[in-house]
Amino acid sequence: MVSKFSTRSSSRRNRSPVRHHSSGGKRSTPRSSPSSVKAAIARSVRSCRRRLAKVFSRLAVLGCASPSPHKLGFRRLSSTPTKPLLPSTPTVTAAARLPPPSFPEKKTVFLDLDETLVHSRTDSPPDRYDFSVHPSIDGRVVPFYVLKRPGADELLRTAAAVFEVVVFTAGLREYASLVLDRLDPAGELIAHRLYRDSCREMEGKLVKDLAGVGRALNRVVLVDDNPNAYVLQPENALRVTPFSNDLSDRELSKVMKFFEVAALFEDMRDAVAYYRSEFGGHKPQPV
Repeated sequence: MVSKFSTRSSSRRNRSPVRHHSSGGKRSTPRSSPSSVKAAIARSVRSCRRRLAKVFSRLAVLGCASPSPHKLGFRRLSSTPTKPLLPSTPTVTAAARLPPPSFPEKKTVFLDLDETLVHSRTDSPPDRYDFSVHPSIDGRVVPFYVLKRPGADELLRTAAAVFEVVVFTAGLREYASLVLDRLDPAGELIAHRLYRDSCREMEGKLVKDLAGVGRALNRVVLVDDNPNAYVLQPENALRVTPFSNDLSDRELSKVMKFFEVAALFEDMRDAVAYYRSEFGGHKPQPV
């Protein structure tokens, strides 16, 4: 009996040996309790909430702040006027300033050329014309047959005796310079010449801006047949009827009458207004 018991005890001890861990062996990881897991999750949730709160607060600040226009590359535009204005940047060069007058005491008369002093045509020669010029325009010689308006020579002589005379034409320099050489061959009557390149192009119309030519507006007058020419300074304009080929035309004699009236006024605009009211001068027509 004793031996049997001893044998069983020995076999049990062999089946379940006691394991001894050395101090240098790998220690197994202890299992976390449910309470510690819940605490860790709670800490993670609180951390995420704090980070999200910071992100949303920054987004709110960015959304409310007004960005700098310069940083964005934008520019504040001025309000659009209710009434359209004439173009500020002309497609044709603005009127060139004249040199100071040789005789400062003289007022200035600006004379138009075509249909005011002369009439020209480029087709076949008319039955009557005073002279012809042949300018080269765009590489091609173009003949112009020129008829002087009755009284044109007398007008130039009369005006030059009292005023500084400037011919201001919308004609091309190549053509107009040759015509003026025939009207004033000695160069003693016309002090200065302004051509198309001295006009301003506004809304497709050639305008003669007297404000930019270097003469005070109270001391100038423009004699012209085209209302578009003086749209900027109508109070300085003496309008004449257009000339074509009527040899009985006496329009320039009326202009010489105005020269007599102008001598009585310090301001040429007052002289123009008086002449229109007293002598039935042509009033500027709406454009």
